[in-house]
This record gives sequence, C-alpha cells and structure tokens, in this order.
Amino acid sequence: MSDSSMAGRVPTMRIALGGDEAAFELKTLLIEHIRALGYEPIDYGTYNAEPVLYPDVAVKVARAIDAGDAERGVLVCGTGIGVAISANKVRGIRAAQAHDTYSAAKARSSNDAQIVTLGARVVGPELAKAVVTTFLDTEFGGGGSRAKVERILEYEREAFRDSSSV
Repeated sequence: MSDSSMAGRVPTMRIALGGDEAAFELKTLLIEHIRALGYEPIDYGTYNAEPVLYPDVAVKVARAIDAGDAERGVLVCGTGIGVAISANKVRGIRAAQAHDTYSAAKARSSNDAQIVTLGARVVGPELAKAVVTTFLDTEFGGGGSRAKVERILEYEREAFRDSSSV
C-alpha cells in the first residue's frame, strides 16, 4: 500500500463487523479486506451460515462502538435494511445503509455515521469492498453538517429521556 493510499487512515482503528446468515460469505470477505487495508477487524458474528436473528448481531456491533471497543462498524444482511434499523436503536449510534461509494462518503462526511450497512443480495463483493473502503477512509466534515448532526442528537436525547422519573 502506498503512502498516499494510507492518507487519512488510522492503522490501529478497530472495526466491528457483524451479519446474518444471508451475508456470512460477504462478511468473511470484508473482514479480510479490512485487515488488508490496515485496520483491525473484530467479528461479532454470525460465525457460520446457520440462521441467526440479525437484530442481536447488529445491536452487539452498535454497543461495541458505543462502549469504545471499536471506532466504526460494518453490518451486512440480505438487504442491509434490517441491520441498519436494529443498530439505530442503540442510543448514540448512526448507522447508514450505503450501496454506492457516494452514499458511503456522505454517511461519514455529512452525517458522522459510525456504521455502514450493506445488503449481500444487493451489492457484489467488489462494490461492497469499495463502499467499505470509502466509508472507513472518510472523516466527518463538520462545517454546516455539524448543526444537522447536533439536531439529530437533540431529537435522540428527547426520545431517550428517562420516562421512569415522570
């Protein structure tokens, strides 16, 4: 890997990965791809092609990021939709579905998403690798997007208010 291709990369960045049985092969491929990029992949399952409840895996990945055990995440299922919905149930997490590199870049630069989700039945392996590379190489741009992300966080704080004290 050339010095210019390492620009913006944090080699020790830990990347949490997870998926269901529909995307087991794609997740396995992405783990190797992420390792080849110089990042540290952490596999949260599934570990075979047996059926699994994808919300359980998606929430494990989201909680790992929330806890600081990983800096970013990649979730895969048949469409990428279910894992995105599931991960977004964890307070503080912004998971974005991306099936092209432009969306992956904008998920990071404009929305400060920590997790990208992909559908194994929607994208091929080479495109999936390109999407993940773009997502991992892109930083949050701040600027005008900062106010938008802060507004999302305000709504989140409102939605997660402790109702037991009312």
